[in-house]
Amino acid sequence: MGLLIVLFFGVELKLLKETSTSWAELKENDKREETPYIGGQVIGQAMPEFYDTHAHLDFPSFREEEEIVVGRAADAGISRIVTIGTELESSLRAIDLAKRFEGVFAAVGWHPSDCLGAPEDVRADLERLVKHPKVVAIGEIGIDHYRLPSMSGGSVSEDEAFKARQITVFRQQLEVAATLGLNVVVHQRAAFDTCLAIFEPFADRVRGVFHCFVNEPLAAQRVIELGSLVSFTGICTYKNAGEVRETLASVPLDKLMLETDAPFLAPVPFRGKRCEPAHVREISQMVAETLGVDLEVLSKATCATARAFFRGLD
Repeated sequence: MGLLIVLFFGVELKLLKETSTSWAELKENDKREETPYIGGQVIGQAMPEFYDTHAHLDFPSFREEEEIVVGRAADAGISRIVTIGTELESSLRAIDLAKRFEGVFAAVGWHPSDCLGAPEDVRADLERLVKHPKVVAIGEIGIDHYRLPSMSGGSVSEDEAFKARQITVFRQQLEVAATLGLNVVVHQRAAFDTCLAIFEPFADRVRGVFHCFVNEPLAAQRVIELGSLVSFTGICTYKNAGEVRETLASVPLDKLMLETDAPFLAPVPFRGKRCEPAHVREISQMVAETLGVDLEVLSKATCATARAFFRGLD
């Protein structure tokens, strides 16, 4: 699993102990080649409708190309895209994109890696953000222990402070979700048990989608037993991701969603290039093959699940 986690992002991400650097900027430091989507649709073959339930259209690699990228997604049959905020400015950009494009919706919130730059109490800002009618969820929020201050010269005490701050910001956002009846997009990395323990007291009022899921089948079962969902990215198409496909195969058809996490984690045959929402096509093909269903069945199930989960996605 350690090797698989390394493959998610391919290179080191900078994690600063006290920084205003956003999660978006951290991920943009990924040095993999990012080139535009260059095809993949079979001429004459109709594409069933799918949604990209997790993308970052506000990231710099899409700047001034948003209209082209959204258009390519529509051409590939991707009719709805949820663009995800990672801190205040990113969330505002996500809302702006949702206002610009009919098929784009926004999720808003503070990513755990942005916790040090977050307000002491994020609840008031979050309550204002979610008032926009095209905000469909809170996220992405959660716990991330993959990069800690001690890994870049910090101390163990700084690690503990960083972890504690993540928990505080996560709980604050879960409280807003519970109060307002919104579901949440959950990020957890190298912290599944911790993340689930914090989420569980809210599970009777809030559903979560545990995005970019790569944990074992038992972990997926634990999420599903809480009434929540898991979602899968282009990782499931990688030759060395057999464990991810094993988990995928264990998940009931109505308990999963599809996502790209664009501009990252492009599926085969675009691995190493810039990912974008149109690549849900390739992801859906692998998911359908793994589950033993045809694309039409997968389309109907995953789109219905997304509409039920995200407020106002219709």
